[in-house]
Formats: sequence, structure tokens, C-alpha cells
Amino acid sequence: METESVLYRKGFGLKKEVKGDIQQHYHSELITYLISHGNEMQFGDVHVYLAQDFGFCYGVDRAVEYAYQTRVKFPDRNIYLIGEIIHNPFVNSQINRMRIEILDGLNQESIDFSFLQPEDVVIIPAFGVHHETLERLKTRNCILVDTTCGSVLSVWKRVEQYAQEGFTVIVHGKYAHEETQATWSHVSKYPGGRFLVVFDKSEAQIICDFIEGKIGSEALMEMLGKAGSPGFNPDLDLQRVGCANQTTMLSSESLEIAGMLEEAFINRYGKEETGKRFRSFDTICSATQDRQDAIIELLNSKHLDLMLIIGGFNSSNTGHLAEIATEKNHSFHIAGDESLVSADEIKHKLPFKNKVVVERDWLPNGSLKIGITAGASTPNSKIGEVLYRLLSFRNIPEAALNSMIAAEVTES
Repeated sequence: METESVLYRKGFGLKKEVKGDIQQHYHSELITYLISHGNEMQFGDVHVYLAQDFGFCYGVDRAVEYAYQTRVKFPDRNIYLIGEIIHNPFVNSQINRMRIEILDGLNQESIDFSFLQPEDVVIIPAFGVHHETLERLKTRNCILVDTTCGSVLSVWKRVEQYAQEGFTVIVHGKYAHEETQATWSHVSKYPGGRFLVVFDKSEAQIICDFIEGKIGSEALMEMLGKAGSPGFNPDLDLQRVGCANQTTMLSSESLEIAGMLEEAFINRYGKEETGKRFRSFDTICSATQDRQDAIIELLNSKHLDLMLIIGGFNSSNTGHLAEIATEKNHSFHIAGDESLVSADEIKHKLPFKNKVVVERDWLPNGSLKIGITAGASTPNSKIGEVLYRLLSFRNIPEAALNSMIAAEVTES
């Protein structure tokens, strides 16, 4: 077979061919019905409020669709995916059912790609891959399908600019997250490129304390050194910094961290000199921001009895929605309808903690006002399943809901 060395970034023009499967797997008539009623409806004694922005974003839609198009384009080829396409177990299981093998996305450097043949196809997920991984894949002359989100690409451009100008990149993100790893790999490809990842404001404060001379380099390296570039030297590498962030982090915290660092530089060097030493650019994606704004609006405008946040337990953007909710309302981060064990038990992830627990007596008796939202990697089908199961606990069966939807469609 003729050797192909091609990188596809715009799909294959097969939208119509995959539309049916995508609708079947990810669409929900119930959610469409709820949206058509202004995202708010009364079902028996349960009043449901759906956030104005929720669920699949454009970047996720695009990545998933490209994966489906890839299988249609290459029906008989071996297709591999570097890590999860997005952080949702249901979506990844659907991808796997299409005979797409999912490789290790968290330890890309350890993958031996020597098994790849020129006729094989490799999909790059929405998070992107390490710069080094992409270069190694290109040497195999296989077919590459790049679904990297445009917002992630914008971050890469920003951090590359910082690195080229000699600024150390401070990344607000999760060091072990595929997106953050890909981001700092784009810093490392430049000679002298340096980075340091901070998870939250408390870690950012350590950098501020160093800049202001409150702690020394040894103390900083002991606390943050494992999240820095090889050979990181605070005395040399924190003279000039540029801020960026994983696109799915909590926006308000990213802005606070940038403000903290800028203030530390001003305290150390003065305002005029800080202008030469400090750079900041908000790289939270608009979809992440919209979903965070929407849940805040919902919680501020409605007096809810509880809030359900739906999405994979390893989904960063979903986790941050749960963190926002728990500070304002009784809430639960659930993976899907299977998390609603019964009207008495719910399996949920604790906000701010990497811990999943089962809680009893979660669903109050009597009339209820319930808010619902979902992370950007959660399809409408999973949101609909949660609502069906929730309402079944109040003796509203799925068949009755479907009949109600069908009757309104017939009337219209």
C-alpha cells in the first residue's frame, strides 16, 4: 500500500453520514422538550430548572464528530486514539465500540509507536497531545486526525510567545491533566523555555512569597519543584513570567492568581518595571466561562432545593461547576443516571476532593425545585437519562413523559 503522511484538521465532509449515529447516541428528546419551554418546567411536584448554557461545547461536538467521520472514512483501517477523546466515560465507550483503540494519554512518552503502519490512523483528542508525541507520530508516516480544540490551540500560541520572549510560563492547571501536559510541552520545545504549574491560589502564593523575598528558592522547589520544567531555577526563572491556564479551570481563580502574581512583582520591582517583567492573558475558553456564568445566574436567581451537576468524575470543567454550586447551594456532582442509586441513595464526587461517596437521604420529600447543569463533555442523552430517573422517583414514568412530548409534537 502506498505510504501516506497526512494530517487532517478539518474533518472529511461526512457530516450527513454520521448525523444519524450521533443523534442516536447523544440526543435527548426530553432535554430538547425542556429547552423549548425556556429551560424550565413543572413535572408533578418537581420544578426543574436547566442552566442556560450546559453540556457539549463546540470543541467537544467537533472532536466527537471527527472521530465518527474517521471511522466512516476508513472503515477497514486500524484506528487509534491517544487517550480519551474527552473526559466522559459514556462518550469514550461509544468511540471504543467503533473499533477505535484508546491508548494511554497520560503517559504518552512511554508509548512505543513502532507498531504503527503507514495505513494506520491515529486520532489526536480534543485536549491535544505533547509536542514530542506529535513529532514521533509524524515519523511513522501514518494518517493523523487532529481534533484539538481551538481554545487549546490559542493557549499554545500564547505560551509559545512567552517562551520565545524569554518569559517563564506559569500555568494555572492540573499538572497530570492531558491538556496541561500538552501545553507545557509547547513551552519546552523552545531552547531555554521554562514553566511552572500551579493548581490553586495557595500554590500561587508560594511563588508570590518567593518573588517578594519571603522564602528562598530551596523552599519553593521543595513545595512546587515537581511541577516545574527540568532544571528549573527560581532565582533565574522567576525574573520574568507570563500567565496562562488550562482552559477548563475556574475562571475567577485564574484571574485572581494573575492578580496575585502581578501584585507581587509590583511589590518587588515597582509598577514600571513590572510592565517589563509580567505578562497575563485570560485563556479560559468561552464555553467554560459561559457554563460557569450560567450556573451562577441560576443559583442566584432561583431558590433551589438542590442542584445536580452531571459529568465525568475526571472532568475538570464539570468539577469546577460543582465547586461553584457547593458554595451557594446543596448540590451533587454525579456521573450519570447510574449515580442516582435510589430515592434514598446517591453516588457523587465531593467538590474540592478526589473522592466519590454514597450519601443517603439526598432527595427531600414534598415539592422540589431542582437545578440541572452539565459539563462541556456531557451529552444531552446522559442529561436526559438523569432527568428520567429523577422523575421516576416521584412516580412519573418515562413512558408518561414520552407521551407528553409526542402529544405536543403532534399538536404543533
